[in-house]
Amino acid sequence: MNKKFFVILGMLIAFASTCLFANETANVSAEETAIEAVEDATEGGISQAAKYVAAAIAVAMACLAGGIAVGKIGAAAMGAMAENPEVSGKALPFVGLAEGICLWGMLVAVLILIL
Repeated sequence: MNKKFFVILGMLIAFASTCLFANETANVSAEETAIEAVEDATEGGISQAAKYVAAAIAVAMACLAGGIAVGKIGAAAMGAMAENPEVSGKALPFVGLAEGICLWGMLVAVLILIL
């Protein structure tokens, strides 16, 4: 099968399991009413489970995209440096820029969790 199929399948399984098992209203004591439980489980209209899923998706997509970019740019840069070693100073910064995609994904995830 195709690798993309397994990646998407894994992401769907992770999303479904997070939605099923990260429900914060499951630990509500008998004294609390249903309205209080919903208010405690949501913060500004967004549940904590949705925040965690959104942060995980931000990091996962950024790291997958960064890995693909580094793979393609790195292969092209190594090929160019094999033919002409003087190009190494021009090719390596592009690999660093591709790695920066992962850092932006992590920053977005932190902002999602904090805000």
